[in-house]
Amino acid sequence: MTKIQNVRGTYDLYGEAKRKAKKVIALASQTVEKYGFEEIETPIFEFTEVFARNLGDTSDVVTKEMYTFQDRGGESLTLRPEGTAGIVRSFISQGMQQNLPVKLYYTGPMFRYERPQKGRQRQFTQFGVEMLGVETPQADIEVISMAYHFLESLGLNDSVVVEINSLGDKESRDAYREKLVGYLKTHIDELSAESRERLEKNPLRVLDSKEDCDKFVVENAPLYSDNLNEASKNFFKQVLEGLDLLGIPYRVNDRLVRGLDYYSHTVFELITDKLGAQGTVLAGGRYDGLIEQMGGGNVPGIGWACGVERLSMLLDKDVDLPRPVAVIEVGEDVHDTSLQISDTLRRAGFRVEHPYSGNLKKRMIKANKANAYSAVILGSDELSAGNVTLKNLDTGEQRAVKLADLVKEI
Repeated sequence: MTKIQNVRGTYDLYGEAKRKAKKVIALASQTVEKYGFEEIETPIFEFTEVFARNLGDTSDVVTKEMYTFQDRGGESLTLRPEGTAGIVRSFISQGMQQNLPVKLYYTGPMFRYERPQKGRQRQFTQFGVEMLGVETPQADIEVISMAYHFLESLGLNDSVVVEINSLGDKESRDAYREKLVGYLKTHIDELSAESRERLEKNPLRVLDSKEDCDKFVVENAPLYSDNLNEASKNFFKQVLEGLDLLGIPYRVNDRLVRGLDYYSHTVFELITDKLGAQGTVLAGGRYDGLIEQMGGGNVPGIGWACGVERLSMLLDKDVDLPRPVAVIEVGEDVHDTSLQISDTLRRAGFRVEHPYSGNLKKRMIKANKANAYSAVILGSDELSAGNVTLKNLDTGEQRAVKLADLVKEI
């Protein structure tokens, strides 16, 4: 018989892990809604071209990690590996350009075929935000401070570091690309085969390489900060001044880059070593060229995304459910009334556990196992007098209360 088990790189999320993931999403949603962001939900699959145009032919996601398939009509479709492409596609196809700025957030499953590791699976949940239509540094300051306040709400600021860098405008990037290519060509024999290929198609991707030989070469590569024009330097200066004004701690990392052509100006990551090897739990940047590249006009954008499971693993404390009230019936003749009481309490906002079988002792054991803080005990004698017994399961104290006053008494 075939063993029934999860597909490699997938998981069942329940219990404590699910409660923590729900907390991450709830606090993220609450935080970004305070900044005027509205939720959007896009399909979990798109035409493959949406991701190929968005992420680039030389990105690891496109070349190695996408789950792509043909549907019955012969169309090439891909399970979404990230959220930005679908948002931009929706922005264009739904005509949102008429209502700038557009501020959206999303959450849902993403899919990447990569080596599973702690906090990183082939199906994972991502939360992200996108602000479209604001070209000033104010947008950068707002989305970074929003990310910081979100992590602050999770109690993670002491274990997470904000790193930030500037990639400059197109003029600065073109100047940097020329210097970078010149440098890399003098070390071409030391680069991996993949990086030699990238050198021809997208040299900035070499900076993202995880190969040790490439990392060694990149250590002495030219820095972006040495190639920013005055406009780009001023833009970055305003971003940092805004973060200082809001008291958002950060450190400038001259080696922090994004290898895709549409990124510009501000890029940032929030990193931690709490999961073992140092890793990123939230990352983002400005992508002023992406919407135009996808055919939607010259509309600037900036956003960030985080892995929900990776963040939830950083939470030290379990997220407890509200303690319930147990409704304990003694005798079959009170069954209908106990159902009515349970319904009344739930409508009043209480979480109710209703042990379904067993004598009084067994039902009380079940109530304690459910961590109930109070038990409503009803038998035929109590009900004939219009009463129930209300027992505090923490102290053992119990008393008779009128059925009509039960909600108030609890």
